[in-house]
Amino acid sequence: MNTLFDKIWDRHVVQVVKDGPTQLYIDRLYCHEVTTPQAFDGMRTRGLKCFRPQQIYCMPDHNTPTHDQDKPIEDPVSKAQVDALARNAAEFGLTHYGMMSKDNGIIHVVGPEKGLSLPGMTIVCGDSHTSTHGAMGAVAFGIGTSEVEMVMASQCILQQKPKSMRISINGTLGKGVTAKDVALYLMAQITTSGATGYFVEYAGEAVRNLSMEGRLTLCNLSIEMGARGGMIAPDETTFNYIKGREFAPKGEEWEKAVAYWKTLKSGEDAVFDKELTFDAADIEPRITYGTNPGMGIGITEAIPDSSEPGFLKALDYMGFKPGQELLGTKVDYVFLGACTNGRIEDFRAFASLVKGRKKADDVVAWLVPGSWAVDQQIREEGLDKILAEAGFEIRQPGCSACLAMNDDKIPAGKLSVSTSNRNFEGRQGPGARTVLASPLTAAAAAVTGVITDPRELL
Repeated sequence: MNTLFDKIWDRHVVQVVKDGPTQLYIDRLYCHEVTTPQAFDGMRTRGLKCFRPQQIYCMPDHNTPTHDQDKPIEDPVSKAQVDALARNAAEFGLTHYGMMSKDNGIIHVVGPEKGLSLPGMTIVCGDSHTSTHGAMGAVAFGIGTSEVEMVMASQCILQQKPKSMRISINGTLGKGVTAKDVALYLMAQITTSGATGYFVEYAGEAVRNLSMEGRLTLCNLSIEMGARGGMIAPDETTFNYIKGREFAPKGEEWEKAVAYWKTLKSGEDAVFDKELTFDAADIEPRITYGTNPGMGIGITEAIPDSSEPGFLKALDYMGFKPGQELLGTKVDYVFLGACTNGRIEDFRAFASLVKGRKKADDVVAWLVPGSWAVDQQIREEGLDKILAEAGFEIRQPGCSACLAMNDDKIPAGKLSVSTSNRNFEGRQGPGARTVLASPLTAAAAAVTGVITDPRELL
């Protein structure tokens, strides 16, 4: 029997080149402003139109400021990229969700919440965290600029078929342990290159019990293990999440779609190239201590010692030492957001912990919804009031402090507890030091001013 990945992949094969790649049909192409200008230029130079423009959706997110979005962007590079995307989308007849549009946000947040990312699809974008959409039960992966152009021109892509891996997490997650902690735990266990060359299917009781938002977080971070992508078989949780969304099938089409989606699971006797199994009971809230997402520990643990190349260099950059515990370490910035943790559930979690408490005076906190739809939901649920009472303000949607491509940069030397996906040197700003964590752990740091076990405050 085939794996879930095989079923979707095989259904999208146009042809297989002998001793070469597979020509794969793509259902959805997402375009943001950073990786597309050269692709549009290439199309223009060759006098090509987009083959299926109705399957391509564009929105700026990386360069958008998270304040004063109704005014012109001050940074000239960011402005040029955002303006170019709007012009190119108009010229090529593509759907474009511009800044301040109610449909705008981070592309990997907007796709699922609008029902544009659906089970059984093949989905690509010029962005590594396209793996996020695999949570819908889709084959979703990041591609390069020349491949973006290929999909625009033909709605197909040339790809070598990856190997398959199943990661099962059995049992029940403990109090205060989130999907983000699961992902950080997996990275530490198998390293940031442990899934290179594989497409990962997540399975097991702990994964089935995750909400849709939690699954999106888990699949988002597949890329940080080196995987080509990650996915979760669609089930009632998936169907309930999709039902009624703007681009979800309606009426009879819905019934037909769900009937098909129910077939999208790995067979009982499916064979994976690699199988790994973990116990949910072994996972506690996690934090990183180094300069890649795999350099992480349980929040109550001490930093290990290692002779790995670059280990001490990473600790030196972070200002930490082997054997050091990070609990109680002073925090300068807290960032809630990104395509990893900018969804409504993440804001609910953050608000639940800070409710009735106050933001620490010397902490700068940036709370950035992943989309205008998330922003609206925050206000409808009254989370904005809880956050305001605790001393927090909500910024406008965008990628924000996940990466130093907009105004939200962490200053050199400052320590940031961040819900984003990468803690590389300078990722959040030149010289910035990043500790990756869940929204609960970020909230605990924001109200105490130091790295704190969120379970103590729940």
